[in-house]
Amino acid sequence: MTDLLVPPDENSLAEAVRAAAAAREPLAIEGHGTRRASLRPVQAARTLSTRGLSGITLYRPAEMVLSARAGTPMPEIAAALAEHRQMLPAEPPDFSALFGAALPPTLGGMVAANLSGPRRIGPGGALRDQVLGVRAVTGDGAVIRSGGRVHKNVTGLDLCKLLAGSHGTLGVLTEITLKLAPRPEDSLSLAVRVADLAAGVRALSAGLGSPFGVSGAALLPGGAPELGLDGPAALLRLEDFSPFLPHRAGALRGILAAHGAVSMVEGEASLVLWRAVRDAAPLEAAADQAVWRLSVRPTAAPAVARALEEAFGARLLLDWGGGLVWAAGPALEAAHRAVMAAARAARGTFTLFRAPDSLRAAVPVVPEEPAALAAIGVRVKAAMDPLGILNPGRLRA
Repeated sequence: MTDLLVPPDENSLAEAVRAAAAAREPLAIEGHGTRRASLRPVQAARTLSTRGLSGITLYRPAEMVLSARAGTPMPEIAAALAEHRQMLPAEPPDFSALFGAALPPTLGGMVAANLSGPRRIGPGGALRDQVLGVRAVTGDGAVIRSGGRVHKNVTGLDLCKLLAGSHGTLGVLTEITLKLAPRPEDSLSLAVRVADLAAGVRALSAGLGSPFGVSGAALLPGGAPELGLDGPAALLRLEDFSPFLPHRAGALRGILAAHGAVSMVEGEASLVLWRAVRDAAPLEAAADQAVWRLSVRPTAAPAVARALEEAFGARLLLDWGGGLVWAAGPALEAAHRAVMAAARAARGTFTLFRAPDSLRAAVPVVPEEPAALAAIGVRVKAAMDPLGILNPGRLRA
């Protein structure tokens, strides 16, 4: 067990990083440690947690802007936004159950991993696209600031997007400012029973190509027995003011009828269904199993899914219109090689999202970067973390 450092404020955190840099001691960076079993294990004697930096520091509902310290639990932010019927457009997921974690994810951990839910396909885009500003501590203990607290910023180099998705390898986030969106008044889902995954992706594409504003498009290969869906089911979500939903649902249902029998899921059942998709709940598995995420063209998803089923009997979930393929299976190098091969054949990417330490330490957890891109990454790392003490080896050996 590593020593746990929990600084109470940004200055103390910066001092802890400076001390580690002076001693050339690597640090494992985390919030609540929800996703410790993701990516490569970090070899460090000490863990630096941002959980002591918690709380909302600014909330302007009229301007739809919120700032919070990095260690703020996501449920706390969601509760504050709910009071004003607002939300984070990227619909950040909660993978606590998937990782068997006792604590909820933090805002800093969510942004550091750039995690987005089903609304990723909408105009809001990825979580990194909603970050207006950040404060962070670099690997030499310097406190930096990028962006601001308004929607229109002119700040030169956009460090916000650089830090979002860097998994704590470039800097330790201490405060994040996000733009918000109104929460839809009502929602419902249309479920299409399809013959196979290829038919399901066609149904999702038809819905996404319609003018009816689909905000979620997922495919459950095993269906949803609790809703009477006992085979492959394509799910499409509509959100709007309550009076407008019946017309939109009826029109979309007419388009989808060509792809299979269509049923409607309303009320709390629809909300529960999309929370499950958001959090990859259908893939919850034993701790000795692995979970992968593959990003591919939606049209390539059926072939990828078929290859993984044939290789190791993968349990699957497709989101983002088929562009995001979740797969769960045995934590074996042979299974991982099958995932890499399927991603490569589809000209996509993969992430070993959850696995035992033994597998994560033995295999590439993300694809190898092209030489030119890798060279840029090396220079960025040298500028932000010159001694390489922040989450060393998290992404690559």
